[in-house]
Amino acid sequence: MKKSDFHFDLPHELIAQTPIEPRDHSRLLCLNRETGKIDHRHFYDLPLLLRAGDLLVVNDSKVLPARLYGKRADTGATVEVLLLHQREQDVWEVLTKPGKKAKPGARLVFGEGALSAEVLELGEEGNRIVRFSYEGSFYPLLEQLGQMPLPPYITEKLKDKDRYQTVYANELGSAAAPTAGLHFTPQLLAKLPEFGIGIAKVTLHVGLGTFRPVKEEEIEHHHMHAEHYELPPETAEAIRRTKAQGGRVIAVGTTACRTLESVAAKYGDIRPDEGYTDIFIYPGYTFRVLDGLITNFHLPESTLIMLVSAFAGYEHTMEAYRTAIAERYRFYSFGDVMMVL
Repeated sequence: MKKSDFHFDLPHELIAQTPIEPRDHSRLLCLNRETGKIDHRHFYDLPLLLRAGDLLVVNDSKVLPARLYGKRADTGATVEVLLLHQREQDVWEVLTKPGKKAKPGARLVFGEGALSAEVLELGEEGNRIVRFSYEGSFYPLLEQLGQMPLPPYITEKLKDKDRYQTVYANELGSAAAPTAGLHFTPQLLAKLPEFGIGIAKVTLHVGLGTFRPVKEEEIEHHHMHAEHYELPPETAEAIRRTKAQGGRVIAVGTTACRTLESVAAKYGDIRPDEGYTDIFIYPGYTFRVLDGLITNFHLPESTLIMLVSAFAGYEHTMEAYRTAIAERYRFYSFGDVMMVL
């Protein structure tokens, strides 16, 4: 298939700039993957839309406040640094803006000198490898000095950092939020077991590579960046038990989906595992684990809409997006949500 097959025109005003309150009042488009039938609900209806015995698998990765604003030590010029992933103790791969000025040996200063970084070398695609220096502990400093790395299509300042975290976020390490989980409230999570619906956790640390545009016109030539995942023993057991009892395994988000399918593709079944995945799921892929998917509305021509199309079917997916636009759903990270069953 071609990248252009996944294009759609989105009115700019449908790009959600702020999260809705309360979280679970987002609109929910329900898509039947067999018939293409569409229903319109709200996320707080979720317990009524699932069945006893179903299992939701969520991604508990926590977003790093990974955007730092500082200055070059030699000139005082402003610099922006975005943490991508940790190479080793205090050594990170980062994006810098402006990039060309951050040459090896350059020293960057943040928070009146509480945190500094030396550029060690150039990385791939213009990234930089830096070593941070500080007194005390790195992550408390990052919480103090860093800002949430909101996507570029969100131009309004986030008033509450926690609104770009899921309420169950626990494992620090993502460069972007697993946004399908942003719709859950503690109250909704507590209600699910009352309906016989289980919840299990995986961890996939979302890297910015997930959101890099597909440059190849023939999509099968696109290469995904690797991201670290962990599927714990209790989740593997919950999935096996759910399948054995005839329940459905429903991934909350494309990241949870990619974790489950990566492990199943690796072993032929679900088992505890930890590693890196660069799995790219697009139409033609055979799903081994998933019975359902909860996911936000994604950018045109992105690997994310390709994944949804692989699960829901291309025609059903594109029709669902056309319907969502016509019905004025809110799109992208802080937008509304769809469920495919």
